[in-house]
Amino acid sequence: MITLEKVWFSYTPSGPYLLQDLNLSINDGDYISIVGENGSGKTTLIKLLLNFLSPNKGTLTSTFTKPVYIPQRFENLNTQFPITVYEVLNCYRKTLKIKDIDCITYSLNQVHMYEYRNSRIGTLSGGQFQRIFIARALLGQPDLLVMDEPSNGVDAKSQSEIYLIIKKINRSAKVTVVSVEHNLKAAIENSTRIYHVAQGSGHFCSPDEYRQEYLQANTRSNPYATL
Repeated sequence: MITLEKVWFSYTPSGPYLLQDLNLSINDGDYISIVGENGSGKTTLIKLLLNFLSPNKGTLTSTFTKPVYIPQRFENLNTQFPITVYEVLNCYRKTLKIKDIDCITYSLNQVHMYEYRNSRIGTLSGGQFQRIFIARALLGQPDLLVMDEPSNGVDAKSQSEIYLIIKKINRSAKVTVVSVEHNLKAAIENSTRIYHVAQGSGHFCSPDEYRQEYLQANTRSNPYATL
């Protein structure tokens, strides 16, 4: 579980505050999608949840012991370097000091990428890349998987495959998932709860409640808005 109580955050000591007086709880087994406009503080919020940042005010407590973060992109990954999928995962396994080499096969099977184990990393599509990032995260058997826009830059077919994988990890492997989402359709279809961030604060709602909120807010300016 993660609990935030009266959390305020600013990137400067004296403000202005990007996040204000946040109160939220994330339970074991949740699949939470964090939604909101650009600049509303979604990525900052997940960095707080991961203890990459500390609140200026308020308290944050977490009982998760193996959190893993999948960013939108891995800046230090050289796709031109002649390294295979298996070698990338094996290097990470060694970094984690995991002795069981079979964890690589297990992780690749979880994301349906075992047949690509000997493929060079630079030959993969965007959707295949994302699945390898998920497989990499699974090596350490996380109890919390945090993602930043997992379908960003991925075609529609691959998006569906990725969300099926994430949902399976959440439901079958009992891994808590927190994901920043611009893909609102995926958030509604897959989440157990949605956290909507706006103007520095946020609130939880069910997927159906968020669909109604979205439609009510957008049909005023666009009568043909759907979700």
